[in-house]
Amino acid sequence: MSKPQKQRIPPHARELFEQYIVTGDHVASDYLTLIKKLVANKNSEGERWEEPIKLAYDLLAQEIRENRNSPAETIKFGTSGWRGRLGKDVFAHSVCCVTAAIVELFQAVDREKEFIPFLGVSSFSEALKRGCVVGFDNRFGGEYLAGCVMHILAGAGFTIYYAGESTTGVLSAAVLECDAAFSINLTPSHNPLEYGGYKFNGADAGPAAPLLTERITENSSRIILKDDSAFYRNGDEIHAQIDLDTVTCIDSLGLWKKMVQRNSTVHGLDLKKCVTRFLQKKDVAVAVDCVHGASRLHIRELFENTSKESLTVLREDSDVTFGGVAPEPSSANMRGVFNLLREKKELFRLGCIIDPDGDRIRFTDGNFEISMNQFGAMAFHFLHEYKGKKGIVAKTVATSNFANRIADILGEEVFEPAVGFKNFKSVIGKALVCFEESDGITIIGHTPEKDAYIGLFLALEMMLTTGKNLGEYLQDLEQEYGSYFPARDGIAVSVQGEELLNLLKGLEKYSVGSSVSVGSRTRQIVDVITIDGRKMIFDDGSWLMIRPSGTEPKVRFYVESRTDSGTSDLVQTAGKMLEEIGLL
Repeated sequence: MSKPQKQRIPPHARELFEQYIVTGDHVASDYLTLIKKLVANKNSEGERWEEPIKLAYDLLAQEIRENRNSPAETIKFGTSGWRGRLGKDVFAHSVCCVTAAIVELFQAVDREKEFIPFLGVSSFSEALKRGCVVGFDNRFGGEYLAGCVMHILAGAGFTIYYAGESTTGVLSAAVLECDAAFSINLTPSHNPLEYGGYKFNGADAGPAAPLLTERITENSSRIILKDDSAFYRNGDEIHAQIDLDTVTCIDSLGLWKKMVQRNSTVHGLDLKKCVTRFLQKKDVAVAVDCVHGASRLHIRELFENTSKESLTVLREDSDVTFGGVAPEPSSANMRGVFNLLREKKELFRLGCIIDPDGDRIRFTDGNFEISMNQFGAMAFHFLHEYKGKKGIVAKTVATSNFANRIADILGEEVFEPAVGFKNFKSVIGKALVCFEESDGITIIGHTPEKDAYIGLFLALEMMLTTGKNLGEYLQDLEQEYGSYFPARDGIAVSVQGEELLNLLKGLEKYSVGSSVSVGSRTRQIVDVITIDGRKMIFDDGSWLMIRPSGTEPKVRFYVESRTDSGTSDLVQTAGKMLEEIGLL
Protein backbone atom coordinates (compact mmCIF):
# COMPACT_ATOMS: atom_id res chain seq x y z
CA MET A 1 0.00 0.00 0.00
CA SER A 2 1.47 3.35 -1.04
CA LYS A 3 1.91 6.31 1.30
CA PRO A 4 -0.95 8.29 -0.32
CA GLN A 5 -3.23 5.27 0.09
CA LYS A 6 -2.29 4.98 3.77
CA GLN A 7 -3.07 8.65 4.29
CA ARG A 8 -6.56 8.13 2.88
CA ILE A 9 -7.50 5.54 5.52
CA PRO A 10 -9.88 7.16 8.06
CA PRO A 11 -8.82 6.68 11.70
CA HIS A 12 -11.79 4.42 12.48
CA ALA A 13 -10.69 1.94 9.79
CA ARG A 14 -6.93 1.82 10.37
CA GLU A 15 -6.94 -1.11 12.75
CA LEU A 16 -8.77 -3.30 10.23
CA PHE A 17 -6.41 -2.31 7.40
CA GLU A 18 -3.39 -3.09 9.57
CA GLN A 19 -4.88 -6.46 10.47
CA TYR A 20 -5.45 -7.67 6.89
CA ILE A 21 -2.90 -5.80 4.75
CA VAL A 22 0.84 -6.36 4.46
CA THR A 23 2.29 -3.37 2.64
CA GLY A 24 3.76 -4.32 -0.72
CA ASP A 25 2.69 -7.97 -0.45
CA HIS A 26 -0.48 -8.99 -2.30
CA VAL A 27 -0.03 -12.64 -1.40
CA ALA A 28 0.04 -12.03 2.35
CA SER A 29 -2.72 -9.39 2.23
CA ASP A 30 -6.35 -10.46 2.53
CA TYR A 31 -8.29 -7.69 0.81
CA LEU A 32 -11.51 -9.68 0.49
CA THR A 33 -11.84 -10.49 4.18
CA LEU A 34 -11.10 -6.84 4.87
CA ILE A 35 -13.85 -5.80 2.46
CA LYS A 36 -16.36 -8.16 4.08
CA LYS A 37 -15.53 -6.72 7.53
CA LEU A 38 -15.90 -3.18 6.21
CA VAL A 39 -19.24 -3.97 4.56
CA ALA A 40 -20.51 -5.48 7.81
CA ASN A 41 -19.52 -2.27 9.61
CA LYS A 42 -21.25 -0.18 6.96
CA ASN A 43 -24.43 -2.21 7.42
CA SER A 44 -24.39 -1.59 11.17
CA GLU A 45 -22.89 1.90 11.38
CA GLY A 46 -23.60 3.64 8.09
CA GLU A 47 -21.90 5.55 5.30
CA ARG A 48 -18.69 6.47 7.12
CA TRP A 49 -17.37 3.07 6.01
CA GLU A 50 -17.96 3.75 2.31
CA GLU A 51 -14.57 5.42 1.71
CA PRO A 52 -12.60 2.59 3.40
CA ILE A 53 -14.50 0.08 1.25
CA LYS A 54 -13.53 2.00 -1.88
CA LEU A 55 -9.89 2.10 -0.79
CA ALA A 56 -9.89 -1.65 -0.11
CA TYR A 57 -11.31 -2.29 -3.58
CA ASP A 58 -8.56 -0.08 -5.06
CA LEU A 59 -6.03 -2.41 -3.46
CA LEU A 60 -7.88 -5.46 -4.77
CA ALA A 61 -7.84 -3.91 -8.26
CA GLN A 62 -4.05 -3.63 -8.00
CA GLU A 63 -3.80 -7.29 -7.06
CA ILE A 64 -6.03 -8.31 -9.98
CA ARG A 65 -3.82 -6.35 -12.38
CA GLU A 66 -0.43 -7.29 -10.92
CA ASN A 67 -0.68 -10.89 -9.71
CA ARG A 68 1.54 -13.10 -11.90
CA ASN A 69 1.51 -16.14 -9.59
CA SER A 70 -0.38 -19.38 -10.07
CA PRO A 71 -3.88 -19.29 -8.58
CA ALA A 72 -4.09 -20.27 -4.91
CA GLU A 73 -6.49 -23.05 -5.91
CA THR A 74 -5.86 -25.14 -9.03
CA ILE A 75 -7.99 -24.03 -11.97
CA LYS A 76 -10.83 -26.47 -12.50
CA PHE A 77 -13.99 -26.23 -14.55
CA GLY A 78 -16.91 -27.71 -12.59
CA THR A 79 -20.61 -28.09 -13.37
CA SER A 80 -20.80 -24.47 -14.50
CA GLY A 81 -17.36 -23.10 -15.32
CA TRP A 82 -14.48 -21.99 -13.10
CA ARG A 83 -14.81 -19.99 -9.89
CA GLY A 84 -12.32 -18.68 -7.37
CA ARG A 85 -11.41 -15.81 -5.07
CA LEU A 86 -10.85 -12.51 -6.82
CA GLY A 87 -7.19 -11.52 -6.81
CA LYS A 88 -6.03 -14.86 -5.41
CA ASP A 89 -7.45 -17.21 -8.06
CA VAL A 90 -9.24 -15.04 -10.60
CA PHE A 91 -7.06 -12.19 -11.83
CA ALA A 92 -5.82 -10.77 -15.12
CA HIS A 93 -3.02 -13.27 -15.70
CA SER A 94 -5.07 -16.36 -14.77
CA VAL A 95 -7.98 -15.19 -16.92
CA CYS A 96 -5.61 -14.70 -19.86
CA CYS A 97 -4.21 -18.18 -19.32
CA VAL A 98 -7.68 -19.76 -19.32
CA THR A 99 -8.61 -17.83 -22.45
CA ALA A 100 -5.41 -19.01 -24.12
CA ALA A 101 -6.38 -22.54 -23.09
CA ILE A 102 -9.70 -22.11 -24.90
CA VAL A 103 -7.88 -20.80 -27.99
CA GLU A 104 -5.75 -23.97 -27.92
CA LEU A 105 -8.92 -26.04 -27.61
CA PHE A 106 -10.24 -24.62 -30.88
CA GLN A 107 -6.85 -24.93 -32.56
CA ALA A 108 -6.91 -28.64 -31.72
CA VAL A 109 -10.09 -29.19 -33.76
CA ASP A 110 -8.09 -29.45 -36.98
CA ARG A 111 -6.22 -32.52 -35.71
CA GLU A 112 -8.51 -33.93 -32.99
CA LYS A 113 -11.82 -34.50 -34.73
CA GLU A 114 -13.53 -35.91 -31.62
CA PHE A 115 -14.00 -32.31 -30.43
CA ILE A 116 -16.13 -31.34 -33.44
CA PRO A 117 -19.54 -32.62 -32.19
CA PHE A 118 -19.02 -30.98 -28.79
CA LEU A 119 -17.71 -27.63 -30.02
CA GLY A 120 -20.06 -27.35 -32.99
CA VAL A 121 -17.34 -26.16 -35.38
CA SER A 122 -15.45 -28.26 -37.92
CA SER A 123 -12.21 -26.24 -38.08
CA PHE A 124 -10.22 -23.54 -36.33
CA SER A 125 -10.80 -21.16 -39.22
CA GLU A 126 -14.56 -21.62 -38.84
CA ALA A 127 -14.29 -20.82 -35.13
CA LEU A 128 -12.29 -17.66 -35.88
CA LYS A 129 -14.89 -16.45 -38.37
CA ARG A 130 -17.96 -17.25 -36.25
CA GLY A 131 -16.29 -15.76 -33.20
CA CYS A 132 -17.16 -15.34 -29.55
CA VAL A 133 -19.79 -13.48 -27.52
CA VAL A 134 -18.14 -11.82 -24.49
CA GLY A 135 -19.88 -10.40 -21.43
CA PHE A 136 -19.66 -10.04 -17.67
CA ASP A 137 -21.96 -9.65 -14.69
CA ASN A 138 -21.73 -6.90 -12.06
CA ARG A 139 -18.77 -8.40 -10.18
CA PHE A 140 -15.89 -6.16 -9.25
CA GLY A 141 -13.36 -6.04 -12.08
CA GLY A 142 -15.72 -7.67 -14.57
CA GLU A 143 -15.22 -5.15 -17.36
CA TYR A 144 -11.44 -5.19 -16.93
CA LEU A 145 -11.29 -9.00 -16.99
CA ALA A 146 -13.53 -9.03 -20.08
CA GLY A 147 -10.93 -6.78 -21.68
CA CYS A 148 -8.26 -9.35 -20.81
CA VAL A 149 -10.33 -12.06 -22.50
CA MET A 150 -10.79 -9.98 -25.63
CA HIS A 151 -7.09 -9.12 -25.73
CA ILE A 152 -6.24 -12.81 -26.05
CA LEU A 153 -9.09 -13.60 -28.45
CA ALA A 154 -8.28 -10.67 -30.72
CA GLY A 155 -4.63 -11.67 -30.77
CA ALA A 156 -5.65 -15.11 -32.01
CA GLY A 157 -7.85 -13.62 -34.74
CA PHE A 158 -11.34 -14.29 -33.37
CA THR A 159 -14.35 -12.19 -34.31
CA ILE A 160 -15.67 -10.69 -31.07
CA TYR A 161 -19.27 -9.79 -30.23
CA TYR A 162 -19.17 -7.61 -27.16
CA ALA A 163 -22.28 -7.56 -24.97
CA GLY A 164 -20.90 -5.66 -21.97
CA GLU A 165 -22.66 -6.36 -18.68
CA SER A 166 -25.34 -8.96 -19.29
CA THR A 167 -26.82 -12.19 -17.99
CA THR A 168 -25.87 -15.76 -18.80
CA GLY A 169 -29.20 -16.64 -20.42
CA VAL A 170 -29.15 -13.53 -22.59
CA LEU A 171 -25.59 -14.19 -23.72
CA SER A 172 -26.60 -17.73 -24.68
CA ALA A 173 -29.38 -16.38 -26.86
CA ALA A 174 -26.84 -14.02 -28.46
CA VAL A 175 -24.62 -16.99 -29.35
CA LEU A 176 -27.48 -18.54 -31.32
CA GLU A 177 -28.65 -15.30 -32.92
CA CYS A 178 -25.10 -14.31 -33.96
CA ASP A 179 -24.25 -17.90 -34.95
CA ALA A 180 -21.14 -17.54 -32.81
CA ALA A 181 -18.79 -20.41 -32.03
CA PHE A 182 -18.86 -19.86 -28.26
CA SER A 183 -19.40 -17.39 -25.43
CA ILE A 184 -17.37 -16.31 -22.41
CA ASN A 185 -19.04 -14.71 -19.42
CA LEU A 186 -17.02 -13.40 -16.49
CA THR A 187 -19.25 -14.48 -13.59
CA PRO A 188 -19.25 -16.78 -10.55
CA SER A 189 -23.07 -16.87 -10.69
CA HIS A 190 -24.60 -16.73 -7.20
CA ASN A 191 -21.37 -16.93 -5.17
CA PRO A 192 -20.56 -14.25 -2.54
CA LEU A 193 -18.70 -10.99 -3.19
CA GLU A 194 -15.21 -12.48 -2.80
CA TYR A 195 -15.62 -14.72 -5.87
CA GLY A 196 -14.92 -14.19 -9.53
CA GLY A 197 -15.71 -16.68 -12.26
CA TYR A 198 -15.52 -17.72 -15.89
CA LYS A 199 -18.25 -19.46 -17.89
CA PHE A 200 -17.61 -21.01 -21.29
CA ASN A 201 -20.48 -22.14 -23.55
CA GLY A 202 -20.07 -23.75 -26.95
CA ALA A 203 -21.85 -23.14 -30.25
CA ASP A 204 -25.07 -24.72 -28.99
CA ALA A 205 -25.15 -21.96 -26.31
CA GLY A 206 -25.25 -24.51 -23.50
CA PRO A 207 -22.75 -25.40 -20.76
CA ALA A 208 -19.70 -27.16 -22.13
CA ALA A 209 -19.44 -30.95 -22.12
CA PRO A 210 -16.95 -32.63 -19.74
CA LEU A 211 -14.64 -33.53 -22.65
CA LEU A 212 -14.18 -29.81 -23.30
CA THR A 213 -13.92 -28.59 -19.72
CA GLU A 214 -11.37 -31.30 -18.95
CA ARG A 215 -9.19 -30.15 -21.85
CA ILE A 216 -9.56 -26.49 -20.83
CA THR A 217 -8.47 -27.47 -17.32
CA GLU A 218 -5.46 -29.39 -18.66
CA ASN A 219 -4.42 -26.58 -21.00
CA SER A 220 -4.84 -23.95 -18.27
CA SER A 221 -2.70 -25.89 -15.80
CA ARG A 222 0.14 -26.05 -18.33
CA ILE A 223 -0.13 -22.46 -19.58
CA ILE A 224 -0.31 -20.94 -16.09
CA LEU A 225 3.21 -22.22 -15.39
CA LYS A 226 4.68 -20.43 -18.40
CA ASP A 227 5.92 -16.84 -18.24
CA ASP A 228 4.05 -15.84 -21.38
CA SER A 229 5.06 -12.28 -22.25
CA ALA A 230 2.60 -12.32 -25.16
CA PHE A 231 -0.12 -11.46 -22.62
CA TYR A 232 1.61 -8.24 -21.69
CA ARG A 233 2.25 -4.76 -23.03
CA ASN A 234 5.61 -3.19 -22.19
CA GLY A 235 6.50 -6.36 -20.36
CA ASP A 236 4.46 -5.76 -17.21
CA GLU A 237 0.81 -4.87 -17.84
CA ILE A 238 -1.90 -6.80 -19.67
CA HIS A 239 -3.50 -4.81 -22.43
CA ALA A 240 -7.09 -4.97 -21.18
CA GLN A 241 -8.56 -1.74 -22.53
CA ILE A 242 -11.57 -2.49 -24.70
CA ASP A 243 -11.15 -0.99 -28.17
CA LEU A 244 -14.73 -0.77 -29.39
CA ASP A 245 -13.51 -0.17 -32.95
CA THR A 246 -12.14 -3.72 -33.08
CA VAL A 247 -15.25 -5.53 -31.79
CA THR A 248 -18.90 -5.76 -32.76
CA CYS A 249 -21.04 -4.32 -29.98
CA ILE A 250 -24.37 -6.13 -29.68
CA ASP A 251 -27.70 -5.57 -27.96
CA SER A 252 -27.78 -8.95 -26.24
CA LEU A 253 -31.20 -8.39 -24.62
CA GLY A 254 -32.66 -7.38 -27.97
CA LEU A 255 -31.34 -10.63 -29.46
CA TRP A 256 -32.87 -12.58 -26.55
CA LYS A 257 -36.29 -10.99 -27.13
CA LYS A 258 -36.05 -11.68 -30.85
CA MET A 259 -35.31 -15.36 -30.28
CA VAL A 260 -38.07 -15.86 -27.70
CA GLN A 261 -40.64 -14.20 -29.95
CA ARG A 262 -39.58 -16.22 -33.01
CA ASN A 263 -39.94 -19.51 -31.11
CA SER A 264 -43.33 -18.68 -29.58
CA THR A 265 -45.06 -21.44 -31.54
CA VAL A 266 -42.62 -23.99 -30.14
CA HIS A 267 -42.99 -23.22 -26.44
CA GLY A 268 -46.30 -21.37 -26.47
CA LEU A 269 -45.02 -18.15 -24.88
CA ASP A 270 -45.79 -14.97 -26.82
CA LEU A 271 -43.55 -12.43 -25.12
CA LYS A 272 -45.19 -9.34 -26.64
CA LYS A 273 -48.72 -10.46 -25.84
CA CYS A 274 -47.74 -11.50 -22.32
CA VAL A 275 -46.24 -8.09 -21.53
CA THR A 276 -49.17 -6.29 -23.16
CA ARG A 277 -51.67 -8.28 -21.07
CA PHE A 278 -49.75 -7.39 -17.91
CA LEU A 279 -49.62 -3.69 -18.80
CA GLN A 280 -53.34 -3.59 -19.58
CA LYS A 281 -54.56 -5.40 -16.47
CA LYS A 282 -55.22 -3.34 -13.36
CA ASP A 283 -55.28 -6.16 -10.83
CA VAL A 284 -51.75 -7.57 -11.35
CA ALA A 285 -48.59 -6.69 -9.44
CA VAL A 286 -45.08 -7.90 -10.34
CA ALA A 287 -42.01 -7.43 -8.14
CA VAL A 288 -38.48 -8.44 -9.16
CA ASP A 289 -35.49 -8.43 -6.81
CA CYS A 290 -32.25 -8.14 -8.82
CA VAL A 291 -29.93 -8.31 -5.75
CA HIS A 292 -27.82 -5.63 -7.51
CA GLY A 293 -26.94 -8.11 -10.30
CA ALA A 294 -26.86 -7.76 -14.10
CA SER A 295 -30.64 -8.25 -14.38
CA ARG A 296 -31.07 -4.73 -12.98
CA LEU A 297 -30.12 -3.49 -16.47
CA HIS A 298 -32.82 -5.53 -18.20
CA ILE A 299 -35.97 -5.90 -16.13
CA ARG A 300 -37.58 -2.55 -16.87
CA GLU A 301 -36.75 -2.87 -20.57
CA LEU A 302 -38.31 -6.33 -20.63
CA PHE A 303 -41.51 -4.69 -19.40
CA GLU A 304 -41.26 -1.92 -22.03
CA ASN A 305 -39.92 0.57 -19.48
CA THR A 306 -43.39 1.01 -18.05
CA SER A 307 -43.94 3.66 -15.39
CA LYS A 308 -46.84 1.68 -13.91
CA GLU A 309 -46.59 1.19 -10.17
CA SER A 310 -47.65 -2.41 -10.73
CA LEU A 311 -44.00 -3.20 -11.58
CA THR A 312 -41.54 -2.90 -8.69
CA VAL A 313 -37.81 -3.56 -9.06
CA LEU A 314 -35.85 -4.10 -5.87
CA ARG A 315 -32.09 -3.73 -5.35
CA GLU A 316 -31.57 -2.35 -8.84
CA ASP A 317 -28.57 -0.15 -7.99
CA SER A 318 -25.02 -1.25 -8.73
CA ASP A 319 -23.36 -2.73 -5.65
CA VAL A 320 -20.47 -5.16 -6.08
CA THR A 321 -20.74 -6.07 -2.38
CA PHE A 322 -24.40 -7.16 -2.70
CA GLY A 323 -24.98 -5.48 0.63
CA GLY A 324 -22.83 -8.17 2.23
CA VAL A 325 -25.21 -11.07 1.49
CA ALA A 326 -24.58 -14.17 -0.60
CA PRO A 327 -26.62 -13.12 -3.67
CA GLU A 328 -28.50 -16.35 -4.23
CA PRO A 329 -32.25 -16.98 -4.59
CA SER A 330 -32.61 -18.13 -0.97
CA SER A 331 -35.54 -17.90 1.42
CA ALA A 332 -33.64 -15.34 3.50
CA ASN A 333 -32.95 -13.13 0.48
CA MET A 334 -36.59 -13.34 -0.62
CA ARG A 335 -37.95 -11.58 2.47
CA GLY A 336 -37.97 -8.18 0.79
CA VAL A 337 -40.01 -9.17 -2.25
CA PHE A 338 -42.19 -11.50 -0.17
CA ASN A 339 -43.10 -8.78 2.32
CA LEU A 340 -43.67 -6.23 -0.44
CA LEU A 341 -46.16 -8.47 -2.21
CA ARG A 342 -47.99 -9.26 1.03
CA GLU A 343 -48.87 -5.57 1.26
CA LYS A 344 -50.10 -5.32 -2.32
CA LYS A 345 -53.85 -5.01 -2.88
CA GLU A 346 -53.89 -6.47 -6.40
CA LEU A 347 -55.68 -9.79 -6.85
CA PHE A 348 -52.77 -11.34 -8.76
CA ARG A 349 -49.24 -11.03 -7.44
CA LEU A 350 -45.98 -12.39 -8.82
CA GLY A 351 -42.59 -11.89 -7.22
CA CYS A 352 -39.17 -13.33 -7.90
CA ILE A 353 -35.52 -13.02 -6.98
CA ILE A 354 -32.77 -13.38 -9.60
CA ASP A 355 -29.09 -14.09 -8.99
CA PRO A 356 -26.30 -11.79 -10.32
CA ASP A 357 -25.80 -13.45 -13.72
CA GLY A 358 -29.51 -14.15 -14.22
CA ASP A 359 -29.43 -17.92 -14.52
CA ARG A 360 -31.35 -18.70 -11.30
CA ILE A 361 -34.79 -17.60 -10.14
CA ARG A 362 -37.17 -18.30 -7.27
CA PHE A 363 -40.79 -17.18 -6.94
CA THR A 364 -43.36 -15.98 -4.45
CA ASP A 365 -46.92 -14.65 -4.57
CA GLY A 366 -46.74 -13.00 -1.17
CA ASN A 367 -48.31 -15.99 0.54
CA PHE A 368 -46.14 -18.88 -0.65
CA GLU A 369 -42.52 -19.27 -1.66
CA ILE A 370 -42.21 -21.46 -4.73
CA SER A 371 -38.78 -23.02 -5.29
CA MET A 372 -37.68 -24.58 -8.56
CA ASN A 373 -38.40 -28.04 -7.14
CA GLN A 374 -42.05 -27.02 -7.32
CA PHE A 375 -42.04 -24.50 -10.14
CA GLY A 376 -40.32 -26.83 -12.61
CA ALA A 377 -43.06 -29.42 -12.09
CA MET A 378 -45.71 -26.70 -12.41
CA ALA A 379 -44.10 -25.46 -15.64
CA PHE A 380 -44.18 -28.96 -17.11
CA HIS A 381 -47.86 -29.36 -16.21
CA PHE A 382 -48.68 -25.89 -17.59
CA LEU A 383 -46.99 -26.39 -20.96
CA HIS A 384 -48.47 -29.88 -21.28
CA GLU A 385 -52.04 -29.18 -20.19
CA TYR A 386 -52.63 -25.47 -20.91
CA LYS A 387 -50.40 -24.97 -23.95
CA GLY A 388 -51.01 -28.41 -25.44
CA LYS A 389 -47.34 -29.31 -25.79
CA LYS A 390 -46.21 -32.94 -25.62
CA GLY A 391 -42.84 -34.13 -24.47
CA ILE A 392 -40.77 -35.45 -21.61
CA VAL A 393 -39.70 -33.63 -18.46
CA ALA A 394 -36.01 -33.40 -17.55
CA LYS A 395 -34.80 -32.84 -13.99
CA THR A 396 -31.56 -33.54 -12.17
CA VAL A 397 -31.35 -36.47 -9.80
CA ALA A 398 -31.20 -34.13 -6.77
CA THR A 399 -34.52 -32.51 -7.70
CA SER A 400 -37.98 -33.24 -6.23
CA ASN A 401 -39.98 -36.23 -7.46
CA PHE A 402 -43.07 -34.01 -7.79
CA ALA A 403 -42.46 -33.77 -11.55
CA ASN A 404 -42.01 -37.57 -11.73
CA ARG A 405 -45.49 -38.07 -10.31
CA ILE A 406 -47.08 -35.57 -12.71
CA ALA A 407 -45.28 -37.09 -15.70
CA ASP A 408 -46.38 -40.58 -14.69
CA ILE A 409 -50.04 -39.55 -14.57
CA LEU A 410 -49.76 -37.63 -17.86
CA GLY A 411 -48.07 -40.59 -19.55
CA GLU A 412 -44.76 -38.84 -20.24
CA GLU A 413 -41.21 -39.98 -19.56
CA VAL A 414 -38.73 -38.47 -17.11
CA PHE A 415 -35.06 -37.84 -17.90
CA GLU A 416 -33.04 -37.69 -14.68
CA PRO A 417 -29.27 -37.04 -15.07
CA ALA A 418 -26.55 -35.97 -12.65
CA VAL A 419 -26.47 -32.44 -11.22
CA GLY A 420 -25.36 -29.85 -13.78
CA PHE A 421 -27.30 -28.21 -16.59
CA LYS A 422 -24.83 -29.53 -19.17
CA ASN A 423 -26.28 -32.99 -18.52
CA PHE A 424 -29.53 -32.04 -20.27
CA LYS A 425 -27.84 -31.73 -23.68
CA SER A 426 -29.19 -35.03 -25.01
CA VAL A 427 -32.84 -34.02 -24.47
CA ILE A 428 -32.77 -30.39 -25.59
CA GLY A 429 -35.56 -30.06 -28.13
CA LYS A 430 -37.35 -33.11 -26.67
CA ALA A 431 -38.02 -32.04 -23.09
CA LEU A 432 -40.75 -29.50 -22.47
CA VAL A 433 -38.89 -28.34 -19.38
CA CYS A 434 -35.36 -28.88 -18.09
CA PHE A 435 -34.81 -27.80 -14.50
CA GLU A 436 -32.73 -28.40 -11.40
CA GLU A 437 -33.43 -27.82 -7.74
CA SER A 438 -30.86 -25.01 -7.54
CA ASP A 439 -33.35 -22.67 -9.25
CA GLY A 440 -32.33 -23.12 -12.90
CA ILE A 441 -34.78 -23.72 -15.77
CA THR A 442 -35.13 -23.69 -19.54
CA ILE A 443 -37.93 -24.80 -21.84
CA ILE A 444 -38.40 -26.31 -25.27
CA GLY A 445 -37.63 -23.85 -28.06
CA HIS A 446 -35.22 -21.90 -25.87
CA THR A 447 -31.48 -22.14 -25.18
CA PRO A 448 -29.84 -25.16 -23.48
CA GLU A 449 -28.71 -22.81 -20.69
CA LYS A 450 -30.66 -22.03 -17.54
CA ASP A 451 -32.33 -18.66 -17.83
CA ALA A 452 -34.16 -16.65 -15.16
CA TYR A 453 -35.92 -14.47 -17.73
CA ILE A 454 -37.66 -17.33 -19.51
CA GLY A 455 -38.69 -18.55 -16.06
CA LEU A 456 -40.09 -15.12 -15.19
CA PHE A 457 -42.24 -14.86 -18.31
CA LEU A 458 -43.34 -18.47 -18.00
CA ALA A 459 -44.54 -17.67 -14.46
CA LEU A 460 -46.32 -14.51 -15.63
CA GLU A 461 -48.01 -16.37 -18.48
CA MET A 462 -48.96 -19.14 -16.06
CA MET A 463 -50.67 -16.68 -13.74
CA LEU A 464 -52.43 -14.75 -16.50
CA THR A 465 -53.63 -17.89 -18.30
CA THR A 466 -54.80 -19.94 -15.31
CA GLY A 467 -56.27 -16.96 -13.47
CA LYS A 468 -54.50 -18.18 -10.33
CA ASN A 469 -51.58 -17.03 -8.26
CA LEU A 470 -48.66 -19.46 -8.29
CA GLY A 471 -49.42 -20.65 -4.77
CA GLU A 472 -53.02 -21.42 -5.71
CA TYR A 473 -51.95 -23.31 -8.83
CA LEU A 474 -49.44 -25.27 -6.74
CA GLN A 475 -52.11 -26.18 -4.19
CA ASP A 476 -54.36 -27.47 -6.97
CA LEU A 477 -51.56 -29.66 -8.31
CA GLU A 478 -50.68 -30.96 -4.85
CA GLN A 479 -54.31 -31.88 -4.25
CA GLU A 480 -54.33 -33.85 -7.50
CA TYR A 481 -50.83 -35.37 -7.49
CA GLY A 482 -49.78 -35.35 -3.83
CA SER A 483 -47.50 -33.15 -1.76
CA TYR A 484 -43.69 -33.18 -1.77
CA PHE A 485 -41.46 -31.34 0.68
CA PRO A 486 -37.87 -30.94 -0.53
CA ALA A 487 -34.98 -29.22 1.25
CA ARG A 488 -31.24 -28.93 0.88
CA ASP A 489 -28.22 -27.94 2.91
CA GLY A 490 -24.47 -28.22 2.79
CA ILE A 491 -21.34 -28.14 4.88
CA ALA A 492 -17.92 -26.67 4.16
CA VAL A 493 -15.15 -29.26 4.21
CA SER A 494 -11.39 -28.97 4.56
CA VAL A 495 -10.64 -31.92 2.27
CA GLN A 496 -11.18 -32.07 -1.48
CA GLY A 497 -10.48 -34.24 -4.49
CA GLU A 498 -9.64 -37.90 -3.99
CA GLU A 499 -9.45 -37.57 -0.21
CA LEU A 500 -13.02 -36.30 -0.06
CA LEU A 501 -14.27 -38.98 -2.47
CA ASN A 502 -12.62 -41.67 -0.37
CA LEU A 503 -14.34 -40.42 2.77
CA LEU A 504 -17.69 -40.34 0.96
CA LYS A 505 -17.23 -44.02 0.05
CA GLY A 506 -18.11 -44.66 3.68
CA LEU A 507 -21.73 -44.06 2.70
CA GLU A 508 -21.73 -47.30 0.71
CA LYS A 509 -22.69 -49.16 3.90
CA TYR A 510 -26.15 -47.61 3.45
CA SER A 511 -27.31 -50.04 0.78
CA VAL A 512 -30.65 -51.48 -0.34
CA GLY A 513 -32.28 -53.22 2.60
CA SER A 514 -30.44 -51.18 5.24
CA SER A 515 -32.48 -49.71 8.08
CA VAL A 516 -31.97 -46.04 8.91
CA SER A 517 -33.37 -43.98 11.80
CA VAL A 518 -35.29 -40.95 10.50
CA GLY A 519 -36.72 -38.97 13.39
CA SER A 520 -38.61 -41.34 15.65
CA ARG A 521 -39.12 -43.91 12.88
CA THR A 522 -36.99 -46.58 11.25
CA ARG A 523 -36.99 -46.46 7.46
CA GLN A 524 -35.71 -49.09 5.06
CA ILE A 525 -33.72 -48.18 1.95
CA VAL A 526 -35.55 -49.60 -1.08
CA ASP A 527 -33.35 -48.13 -3.82
CA VAL A 528 -29.97 -46.43 -4.22
CA ILE A 529 -29.09 -44.19 -7.16
CA THR A 530 -25.40 -43.44 -7.71
CA ILE A 531 -25.64 -41.25 -10.81
CA ASP A 532 -24.18 -38.32 -8.89
CA GLY A 533 -23.21 -38.93 -5.28
CA ARG A 534 -25.52 -41.27 -3.37
CA LYS A 535 -29.32 -40.97 -3.38
CA MET A 536 -31.07 -43.27 -0.89
CA ILE A 537 -34.81 -43.79 -1.37
CA PHE A 538 -36.83 -45.00 1.61
CA ASP A 539 -39.89 -47.23 1.83
CA ASP A 540 -42.28 -44.28 2.33
CA GLY A 541 -41.16 -42.51 -0.85
CA SER A 542 -38.93 -40.02 0.99
CA TRP A 543 -35.25 -39.80 0.11
CA LEU A 544 -31.94 -38.15 0.89
CA MET A 545 -28.94 -37.57 -1.33
CA ILE A 546 -25.32 -36.65 -0.52
CA ARG A 547 -22.79 -35.41 -3.10
CA PRO A 548 -19.65 -33.24 -3.27
CA SER A 549 -20.14 -29.78 -4.75
CA GLY A 550 -18.74 -29.27 -8.22
CA THR A 551 -17.94 -25.59 -7.66
CA GLU A 552 -17.13 -25.08 -3.95
CA PRO A 553 -15.27 -26.93 -1.14
CA LYS A 554 -18.55 -28.28 0.22
CA VAL A 555 -20.56 -31.45 0.60
CA ARG A 556 -24.20 -30.93 -0.30
CA PHE A 557 -27.17 -32.95 0.84
CA TYR A 558 -30.68 -32.95 -0.54
CA VAL A 559 -33.78 -34.44 1.04
CA GLU A 560 -37.44 -34.87 0.26
CA SER A 561 -40.23 -35.91 2.61
CA ARG A 562 -43.89 -36.61 1.88
CA THR A 563 -44.83 -34.64 5.01
CA ASP A 564 -43.97 -31.07 5.96
CA SER A 565 -42.52 -32.08 9.32
CA GLY A 566 -40.39 -34.87 7.86
CA THR A 567 -37.82 -32.75 6.02
CA SER A 568 -36.01 -31.64 9.18
CA ASP A 569 -35.73 -35.29 10.27
CA LEU A 570 -34.14 -36.20 6.94
CA VAL A 571 -31.70 -33.28 7.18
CA GLN A 572 -30.66 -34.48 10.64
CA THR A 573 -30.24 -38.02 9.31
CA ALA A 574 -27.99 -36.76 6.50
CA GLY A 575 -25.91 -34.89 9.07
CA LYS A 576 -25.54 -38.03 11.19
CA MET A 577 -24.39 -40.00 8.15
CA LEU A 578 -21.72 -37.39 7.38
CA GLU A 579 -20.63 -37.44 11.01
CA GLU A 580 -20.31 -41.23 10.98
CA ILE A 581 -17.94 -41.15 7.99
CA GLY A 582 -15.78 -38.42 9.55
CA LEU A 583 -16.88 -35.30 7.66
CA LEU A 584 -18.39 -33.44 10.62
